[in-house]
Amino acid sequence: MVGGKVLEETYMRWIHYKDECVKMIDYEPFPQGLFCNRTFDRYACWPDGPPGSVVNVSCPSYLPWFDKVSQGVVLRRCGSDGHWVEEEDGEVWRDMSQCEEEQEITSQELWFKQLMVSFRMLYTVGYTLSLFTLVSALIILLSIRKLHCTRNYIHANLFVSFILRAVSVIVKDTMLERHWGREIMRQADLGEMLSHEAAIGCRMAQVVMQYCVLANHYWFFGEAIYLYSVLIASVLIENNKYLPYICLGWGTPLLFVLPWMLAKLLRENKECWAVNENMSYWWIIRFPILFASLINLLIFMKILKVILSKLRANNQNGYPDYKLRLAKATLTLIPLFGIHEVIFIFATDEQTTGILRYIKVFFTLFLNSFQGFLVAVLYCYCNKEVKTELAKKLRSCRMEVEVVCCGQ
Repeated sequence: MVGGKVLEETYMRWIHYKDECVKMIDYEPFPQGLFCNRTFDRYACWPDGPPGSVVNVSCPSYLPWFDKVSQGVVLRRCGSDGHWVEEEDGEVWRDMSQCEEEQEITSQELWFKQLMVSFRMLYTVGYTLSLFTLVSALIILLSIRKLHCTRNYIHANLFVSFILRAVSVIVKDTMLERHWGREIMRQADLGEMLSHEAAIGCRMAQVVMQYCVLANHYWFFGEAIYLYSVLIASVLIENNKYLPYICLGWGTPLLFVLPWMLAKLLRENKECWAVNENMSYWWIIRFPILFASLINLLIFMKILKVILSKLRANNQNGYPDYKLRLAKATLTLIPLFGIHEVIFIFATDEQTTGILRYIKVFFTLFLNSFQGFLVAVLYCYCNKEVKTELAKKLRSCRMEVEVVCCGQ
């Protein structure tokens, strides 16, 4: 998306450069005698050229790397017949070597692009794997009647939020690629690609993705509150109701996504809303995520303290077993609360550069994309209650098949 931002800004500067050139062509007085005509060749603006001379103009100011080539010039030859010298293929000869980007920078950009492609492959695999395991886990929870309870309903909604998050990320990437990946054959194609109408699809995908990400975090928050309620205090679980959790998980994200969408629409309505020029707008989304993650961290520490005290009371003579069970409880709670988000609270995008930024991006993408898979495994496939009921269901199905076979 940084490339998309550069493309849009370059195009706008090119339009301004072209308009200034057209004004020069229309209003500058013509010289007397023979000369090569002033022209705009879609790259540089050329004045009238004396016959038999080499005409030079400064490198075009719209180039993204203009600061590095501002002292350079682009050249053309004006023939003795008053026509610009052409090459064998009929194209007008032009030397723009002094205005080209340095190869070293191009190599750096190529390395960066390959790194971003690798990151995208990583989280695409993670989200795809999470999607498959979450869908199957959701089917298991909803299909077995004895598993229907408030706790598992909250688990099911958490799974749905993960599923929607994975789908929205994949759809958002597809829309961005469709928007920026089209082939440009003429100037009209570029103008159409950069128009607001063409960006509506990827902007909507961006809004949906932000909502799904927030919903995912607030269902984590709901899981934390429920576990806290069961182990420590009574919060939101009177009469075994889970409607407050529905409002928290699916309603709260709207309170932040809608203002963010209005801010982008009214103040930063550019491209696909994937680049944050004014970080204060991005804090509308970032703050509720960090808030939920911090509260989850506090709940995690409180619950861990309770588990620690109970394990100490029950395992005075079994310290190794106690350590194993504590490690298992900790491993289970960490993905439940999304504690890894807290690690990068102070390592924001504005503050991290170079290798540290790439490390942050790698761990964030890796944990976020594979977290759904880990949650599905821990809270469904490795859950004793689920395994017991699933085994009963399979035995019942097997007995029915045997009865049918024997009856025949």
